[in-house]
Amino acid sequence: MEKAKDAMKAASKVYRLLMENDKVRVMDLQLKPGEKAPMHNHPSKHVVYVISDAKLKLTSPDGKSSELDLKAGQTVWMEAESHEAKNVGTTDGHLLVVEVKK
Repeated sequence: MEKAKDAMKAASKVYRLLMENDKVRVMDLQLKPGEKAPMHNHPSKHVVYVISDAKLKLTSPDGKSSELDLKAGQTVWMEAESHEAKNVGTTDGHLLVVEVKK
């Protein structure tokens, strides 16, 4: 199976790089209802801060999926992983993704 591409390459239409150094990479993610970030990789553990409510469906390379009902102000810790993210809700999803580098 081909390795998933970096989020900034695979999903550049919905991810915007805000800042990067040797410690962190900070990205702005905006998904309209029905829009998706194609299969991509987050190479390190990361924190997701929810700016506006969103209902996202995350699908891993093996086809398993889960839905996240995210609320503005919520913070989520995520392990390094590959997934596709789709906005399955009715509102524009807006998230801040902070990848922690080693």
